[in-house]
Order: sequence, then structure tokens, then C-alpha cells
Amino acid sequence: MAFAGLLLVMLLASINYQLNLGYVLTFLVAGAAGVSMHMTHATLRGLTLRVRPPAPGFAGDPARIEIVVTSPGRARHAVVVRLHDRAGGVDGAAAIDVPAQGQASATLALLPARRGWHAVPPVVVETAFPFGLFRAWSVWRPAARVLAWPRPEQPAPPLPAAQPLTGEHQAARLAGGSELEGVRAWRRGDTLRQIVWKKVARSGELVSRETASSGGRELWLEWSAAQGADAEARLARLAAWVESAERAGLRYGLRLPGQELPPAHGDAQRREALERLALFAG
Repeated sequence: MAFAGLLLVMLLASINYQLNLGYVLTFLVAGAAGVSMHMTHATLRGLTLRVRPPAPGFAGDPARIEIVVTSPGRARHAVVVRLHDRAGGVDGAAAIDVPAQGQASATLALLPARRGWHAVPPVVVETAFPFGLFRAWSVWRPAARVLAWPRPEQPAPPLPAAQPLTGEHQAARLAGGSELEGVRAWRRGDTLRQIVWKKVARSGELVSRETASSGGRELWLEWSAAQGADAEARLARLAAWVESAERAGLRYGLRLPGQELPPAHGDAQRREALERLALFAG
């Protein structure tokens, strides 16, 4: 509106004072504005969008959504990508320049408020290039979703005590060539020589070396042991225990009503345990 008012003032002044150069400037600026409308539309025309699979995270933490924009032809400038979420939980927008016959990535943040699967909201791609007089936009609904794990309880109670292996399971582990010596959570009575100081320096948690005499034990994180006011509180406690056991380098299993995850350790075990907690239906 301000630009249109300026053109009108320039035209009236040119008519009133019979300024030929005024006419030239007025119609030149008006013509440039008309051409910019087509340039704004052409900036988005032909662009291709795709979303990379989002990595899972804890509920309440930002989940990074990476949108990849590809230009099949010339370079595109000042392309703005944002998530359209009426319920909120979206962190800003990202402006990118897409090179000719290339691609650029825009990283946005989604805040899942609860555990479970969350659909990625519609993506709005828009531009006001080159002069900001016009805005072209389009809405894309990606078929993608992000998994939110239960948020761990803070502070969490100590890990439950490890359970002794039965003779059959212990013999199977020995026959398979697995070593029983490792690390476990610190217990009262452990000597200073048993503490693994390197892990203490990294994680801040006291862990002790597992001796051969006590190696025939395994840690089970059970639904019945995670006492809480409701199901969500129990899931939060189990998630905290999974994180603590993983940081301590312990072998642990997970028991939920109707399902069981065998003991193991490592990132794959952690992800599988947290995913089961996130999708637990009670």
C-alpha cells in the first residue's frame, strides 16, 4: 500500500509540473514492480522438497526436522521454510539460498509434548524475493513422523539390584564365550580399587568392576519395580534407569506387561528399550 501510494504521488507530481523525467521514473518503477511479481512466483516454481527421517528424542526436547530443497534449474534466493503448526511447538523459520541444479537444507525444530509418534506438521515454503512487494507461498504435507521417548525422571532413584543368573542361563553365557567380567553400579562395601575411575570422570556416576564371583548376575528393569503414581510416571522412571544403565556400561533387560527385551548393552539396546517405552500402550 505504501509503494502504491508513492507511485500515485509521483504520478500526480509529474502531471502537475509536467515533468517528462518524472513520467519516465514513475512508469519505470511501476514496470519493475510488475516484473517483480513474476520473479517472486518463479522463485518457487519447480522446487522439490523432501524431509530426512527425523531422529528420535525425548519428549519436551526439540526434534530437528531437516527439509531438503532442490532446484532443477537456476539458483533460487531468499526461500523461507517453516513448519505450520497451529498448536504451537515450532521453533521459528529458516531462510536459505538454493544453488542452480543443487540443493540446500533448512533445519527446523519441533517440540513434541508427549511420548509416542508425532506427525511432522505441514511445511510452508515462501519467498518475497526480489523487492518484498509480493509474497508467493505453498503448503506441503510430508508423510513423515518423529518418535518421542518418555522424558526420564529427574532425579531418578538408584538402579534396582541385579538378579543372579540361573544355572542354565549362566552355562549358556559361558559356552557362548561371553565374558562375565565387566562393570556394574557401585554398591556399598565396594573397595576403591573396584571403582572404574575413568567412567566416573566421564559420566559422574560411581561404577565398580564386576568380579568373576559376582559376574553371574543380570540387571532387569521391570514394570513392577518402577513404582509411580501412574503409567507415565513409571515409564519416566524406566527411561531414567535405561539411561543410567547405559552410562554405566551394564547389561540390562526390560520387562513390560506382555513383552520382554533380553539383556544386552550398547546404543542399539538403548534405542530399542526407549522405543518400547515410547510405544507402550498399557
